[in-house]
Amino acid sequence: MFTTTTTINLPVVLENILDDLLKIGVTPVLVGGCIRDYFFKIPNKDYDIELFGLNCLDTIEKTLQKFGDVKLVGKSFGVLLLKTKDYEFDFALPRTEKKVGNSHTSFEIISDGNLSFEKAALRRDFTINAIGYDYKEKKFLDPFNGLEDIKTKTLKHINDKTFLEDSLRVYRAVQFVSRFDLNIDDKTKKLCKQIVDNDECKYLPKERVYEEFKKLFLKSPKPSIGFEVLKEFGLLKYFPELKNLVDCIQDKEYHPEGDVWVHTLMTIDELSKIIKEQDIKDEYRKLYLFYGILCHDFGKPFCTKEINGKITSHKHESLGIEPTVSFLSRLTDEKKFIDKVIPLVKNHLAPFQLYKAESSINAVKRLSLKCNIEDLCMVCLADCKGRTIPDKEKCDKAVMWVLEKAREMNISEEGVKPLVQGRDLIELGMKPSKEFKEILEFALNLQIDKNLEKEEILKRIKSKFL
Repeated sequence: MFTTTTTINLPVVLENILDDLLKIGVTPVLVGGCIRDYFFKIPNKDYDIELFGLNCLDTIEKTLQKFGDVKLVGKSFGVLLLKTKDYEFDFALPRTEKKVGNSHTSFEIISDGNLSFEKAALRRDFTINAIGYDYKEKKFLDPFNGLEDIKTKTLKHINDKTFLEDSLRVYRAVQFVSRFDLNIDDKTKKLCKQIVDNDECKYLPKERVYEEFKKLFLKSPKPSIGFEVLKEFGLLKYFPELKNLVDCIQDKEYHPEGDVWVHTLMTIDELSKIIKEQDIKDEYRKLYLFYGILCHDFGKPFCTKEINGKITSHKHESLGIEPTVSFLSRLTDEKKFIDKVIPLVKNHLAPFQLYKAESSINAVKRLSLKCNIEDLCMVCLADCKGRTIPDKEKCDKAVMWVLEKAREMNISEEGVKPLVQGRDLIELGMKPSKEFKEILEFALNLQIDKNLEKEEILKRIKSKFL
């Protein structure tokens, strides 16, 4: 169970906290992701600490309060959240969990500071997540041979009974395999499929599933691996929009790689590379870009036809809107987020269409009114490169053509701003009516097509409508 004595680098503030906890009789053990990531050589700022040897939360809380704001997350869980200037730390009493219903909250939880580390670790999902670091003894605790599984890159569950009690573990398996490039133990794979076959995942709240997708997208260098596991486990039955992509044929000239499913998985990996190359930090932006590319061909199953030996998918961009909304609504209630994704799906072919047609700058201006051109071009580039065509250099060429024009006009991130607005029409003496929409559209056309200034546009409005 114990490995050789060693020390790991911890934030100074955390070492000070742990030293103070030792003084009151607590044995702090670092657990979970921070230890797992240490062995995978991945930087980590999230630290979870289990506190053994003392059951009194009040005494522990008083010690922690010297270092920052302490919040009791849940008395029954025995979890204290400490927020310092630069970090957030989770401190918890070891506990046992027992499923008593179908809901994700239907667990009987018993906190007990006198539990052994092995008994406390039984509630965890996989062996790689059940390694602890005893701060007092400066030793790693490895009751279920997680270190060996890290070495062999194997994802293995700990206990049949406890594993089957939480269906979210199927989704956790998906993202862990993808993030750390692991092989799933045969018995673990069988249990995951059993959970899906028994339809246990239907009880999971969308927020929890969304969080696992988020980790898959943001922490995996190759998210396609996770989506292949989703398919293997049978989880696509909960996402018919994804399932419909499987075996949806494509024209071999433009998509020699295979069906829409294969193409989509290639595009999400391409987007992952693009995001890394452009060093994008904003997680929210990265997420809606990933969902934009994941959903970009959702319309194809509804319009793909073979005509005179040629496979076409006309209007798949607009036909993809409804299934995109349906899919995303099963993962989140955030309308603003969904509204970010829809224009990317609806317009994902536009940059190439404008480039091929050698369109005027007016067409680029109009595109800027529909979506963020910087975002759209990233999705378009991933779509173009996510296939096995030989001449991929045309992808960068087309996208840069549109981007450069948009950047020159300073409309690549924020679209053309209409010079004339509703309040200007009211100042002209007009009363708000349905006609306002037509007038404002007339004004915008003059601004974009004729490049007129505001005063001249207002004159023409007076002439035509007053």
